[in-house]
Amino acid sequence: MAEQELTLEKTEKANDPNEVVIEIKNLKKSFGNKDVLKDINLDVHRGENVVVLGRSGQGKSVTIQCIVGMLVPDGGTLRVFGDDVVDLGEKELKELRMKIGFLFQSGALYDSMTVRENLEFPLTRVLKVTDQSELDQRVEEILTSVGLADAADKMPSDLSGGMRKRAGLARTLIIKPEIMLYDEPTTGLDPITSREISQLILEMQKKYKTTSVIITHDMECARITADRVVIMNEGEYIAEGTFEEMLKSDNELAKSFFKDIS
Repeated sequence: MAEQELTLEKTEKANDPNEVVIEIKNLKKSFGNKDVLKDINLDVHRGENVVVLGRSGQGKSVTIQCIVGMLVPDGGTLRVFGDDVVDLGEKELKELRMKIGFLFQSGALYDSMTVRENLEFPLTRVLKVTDQSELDQRVEEILTSVGLADAADKMPSDLSGGMRKRAGLARTLIIKPEIMLYDEPTTGLDPITSREISQLILEMQKKYKTTSVIITHDMECARITADRVVIMNEGEYIAEGTFEEMLKSDNELAKSFFKDIS
């Protein structure tokens, strides 16, 4: 009975839109004499898509690298699922990373492996899945979800830029992360393919109920995916709101991003 109540409690918590899954307070990070993150404050709620906008070199990618423990901040606090990332040991950090998907700009596929082998890799190495029928089922399911059902046995070199992005997203989602971190997911794609990838990000959020932080310069991607937009400048978040609210913002930097949006 107690076990059933605990399971129910976990399920309710996992569906709670008010739960803060990423909590960042007064975060600071410097490289040499350059202060990249000066005072970052952000709460990301369960199931929310937060888009971060900012000029190049402002520290947008540094923030998400701190979230997964790839970089150690110099000050402030960063909690993910209530745990301070800096205080986690190697084992705990590994467990946390199993709950977080990180989609790099390149898609980070292994060129020597087929798409199927790329997807099986995290299942066998991270989740320790050994049953071939389960591997086949999970690969087929995720490839169908991202529109690549017929690409399982292709090499990455045989894929278009958009297909590589889809395959990279599939490999990240196949371990069913609770949080997704996207670093410029539409970079290098034509406008039509960029829109398709943005729509796919939104579809995957709804299907797998992920919480996402999306770094992008693509305003159409921001429009399609964002529940909330945060604008970064000189190491700080200076404005935030829905896409529509930012469209009407009096903030000068916000105006520069949204000036061509009709």
